[in-house]
Amino acid sequence: MSAGHSDVILERMMSLHPKIIDLTLDRVWRLLAALDHPERRLPRVIHVAGTNGKGSALAMIRAGLEAAGGRVHAYTSPHLARFHERIRLAGALISEPDLAAVLEECEAANGGTPITYFEITTAAALLAFSRAPAEWCLLEVGLGGRLDATNVVDRPAATAITPVSVDHQQYLGETLAEIAGEKAGIIKRGVPCVVGPQEEAGLAAIEARAAALGAPLMVHGQHWHVAEERGRLVYQDERGLLDLPLPRLIGAHQVINAGVALATLRMLGMDDAACEAALVRADWPARMQRLTRGPLPDAAPRAEFWLDGGHNPAAGAALAEALGRLPARPTYMICGMLNTKDVGGYMRPLAGRAARLYAVEIPGEAATLSAAQTAAAARAAGHDAAEAGSLHDAVAAIAAEAPEARILICGSLYLAGRVLRENG
Repeated sequence: MSAGHSDVILERMMSLHPKIIDLTLDRVWRLLAALDHPERRLPRVIHVAGTNGKGSALAMIRAGLEAAGGRVHAYTSPHLARFHERIRLAGALISEPDLAAVLEECEAANGGTPITYFEITTAAALLAFSRAPAEWCLLEVGLGGRLDATNVVDRPAATAITPVSVDHQQYLGETLAEIAGEKAGIIKRGVPCVVGPQEEAGLAAIEARAAALGAPLMVHGQHWHVAEERGRLVYQDERGLLDLPLPRLIGAHQVINAGVALATLRMLGMDDAACEAALVRADWPARMQRLTRGPLPDAAPRAEFWLDGGHNPAAGAALAEALGRLPARPTYMICGMLNTKDVGGYMRPLAGRAARLYAVEIPGEAATLSAAQTAAAARAAGHDAAEAGSLHDAVAAIAAEAPEARILICGSLYLAGRVLRENG
């Protein structure tokens, strides 16, 4: 198969359903049955849901399991630079021939019937996982939980729910309790679930689901605790206390994500060495990631470049906190966002963290806000904002004004993916 053949198949798959998101499990169950149920032939599954932090927590869980000698499959979304990032087979990104093969098999089994892009590509991932030897399989929920295409495993080894906040109300419900109830849909009868810090209404919804199914919970603040103390991470549960290095991933929110990962690993019987490896070996792109090479850093060689793909109010607050921890330096933001996001909610916590925000469109994204719209939203949220025709134009403007600036590119995983394709 020629390189890039998977891209052709994926392009065809985009047209199989008129909607990008249409939450139901009927279509994916039909396809999995046609494929002889690969979801029943997986290694031990760990299923992770949440609004923010699920990808980071999953990356830390993977690092810990691999350090303990396990072969680990992992399914995450969305991808940043190329689709292959979504499917990791026993530690390595899926190869182009393997990806094209499972995509073609799913396309043939589907027979042209309506199915969303995420549903059919999730089925392809499960098919690939069912055929490659491994001890563990990590599944990250795409959206919600109860009706997400990943929610097809009857009895995972464990589930985990990172902090839940209000997001995607058009699909998951208007209230925090409704949204948390959808996330809690991954909880299975008798299967233990690790729960990160939650607001009261969200925790109540999760506890109600767990009680109905007899699923044991390990809840932050009740069964486990995590904090940063004197430059170290301190974690405690009924097994005892761990004094560990801070996570490799930057930000106080990553301490919470680390707690979810550690609670999960401890529940699965992993030792202290695996727990430490979870923190110091995990890698998760576009989460306060330092950029050091490529056309953008080359255009401002004295500047410090960072990239973050967060895009909702909780992510904006976490990013503001992370910026506040960095050494003092003139900071400028380059921001592009989609019209499906709470732009003001994301922007407000970041007001005052940057000397100026340059707004850009996200190239190639139909749902992008214009630079003018993003700039207007930023000003309404308290920023000194200007428009830029492109990322390169924004970098040039910043470099002319403050050559040694800290430049943060943020607001969207789609923008982050564009940056990584060109500067990763």
